[in-house]
Amino acid sequence: MRTSSQVLYSLALQALDQAACRFSSDDDADEGTGRVARFDKAAAGREDLPYRVELWDDTKRSVEQILAVTANGSIGYAAFYAATREHPDRYLTLRHRNNIVSRWNGPRH
Repeated sequence: MRTSSQVLYSLALQALDQAACRFSSDDDADEGTGRVARFDKAAAGREDLPYRVELWDDTKRSVEQILAVTANGSIGYAAFYAATREHPDRYLTLRHRNNIVSRWNGPRH
């Protein structure tokens, strides 16, 4: 069974792949051969993806894992919401660049 973060990652890759196909122009190198322009995954890391969902360690001093990155705030918040359900007892943050948009501290016992 796949976790919600794996599903979100898979959906994000599919969305990026579809977006790359939509943004190809008429004067692309394929010159009407009927081939669809493919997404360059190596270039994905260089693109501006300002929203990220971070999972922090138990001491809340450092980020343990980045669960999601996106260019869209709504998708970022959806990923953050899913992460709060996947990790209800952990500290999570949703960031836009260097600003914290939302945080989840988990239940206090």
